[in-house]
Amino acid sequence: METFMVQDLLKEIIIIGDRVLIKPRKEVERTASGLYLPPNVREKEKIQHGYVIKVGPGYPIPAIVEDAESWKEPRENVKYIPLQAKPGDLALFLHKNAYEVYYKGAQYFVVAHASILMLERQEDLFE
Repeated sequence: METFMVQDLLKEIIIIGDRVLIKPRKEVERTASGLYLPPNVREKEKIQHGYVIKVGPGYPIPAIVEDAESWKEPRENVKYIPLQAKPGDLALFLHKNAYEVYYKGAQYFVVAHASILMLERQEDLFE
């Protein structure tokens, strides 16, 4: 799958929080009856789909701070609730909640995890 080759090109990108980086899937240029759709019609669809490329760490949760050892330097122990989306998943997401980004000549969407409606994963989840 080309998704993993794209990941090598995007090593320096860090996705923040509950965001997901999605590479749009090539869109259908015709309707079922054979009519050609202009690009502006295809881009304005409410639901888009594409492959998940990178995923943020998740939803941050507050860390429990124990002040019993005041002589130690304070550290921030940030913990995260992980996201369901994983690289390689096919995601259906709401287009109005996505931010279009161009990086190294390619189009991507940055989408909040809550805006993803459905994921399709190739591996068997119930083994």
